[in-house]
Amino acid sequence: MKAKITRVIADIPLPEYHTGESAGFDIAAGEDVVIEPGQVAKVRSGLIIESPPGYFMMLTCRSSLSSKKGLHLANGVGTIDRDFSGPEDEFKIILHNFTNQSVTVTKGERLVQGIFLPVNQVEWEEVKQIREESRGGIGSTGGYKS
Repeated sequence: MKAKITRVIADIPLPEYHTGESAGFDIAAGEDVVIEPGQVAKVRSGLIIESPPGYFMMLTCRSSLSSKKGLHLANGVGTIDRDFSGPEDEFKIILHNFTNQSVTVTKGERLVQGIFLPVNQVEWEEVKQIREESRGGIGSTGGYKS
């Protein structure tokens, strides 16, 4: 499978799989940024990526991002649609500093992983009611009491 990529920042490293069995490829910061406590920052990736036809790119945190840096993706995961790949569509890594300290991100530092996943679009079938009974909601199968 091949994906098209453009470096908007010439010296940014290309995404890289770090083992032969890695599911995700590491993506680095395209700039130096200081993220203050509680702040959300958009960190440049320096990249425009077009997913292969029929796929989108999902961004997830590297495991060390939270445990060692005190950062996580502000929206949980990132979804980069295939058609977000025009000449000015550099994607940003949106990070939240959940600590009480300033956190420095340095250009070239690996922050997130990218994974290509298939796009599955559905046709909606509107019905009056889907099931006869409701399950009960959050924690209803795990024995938690509200």
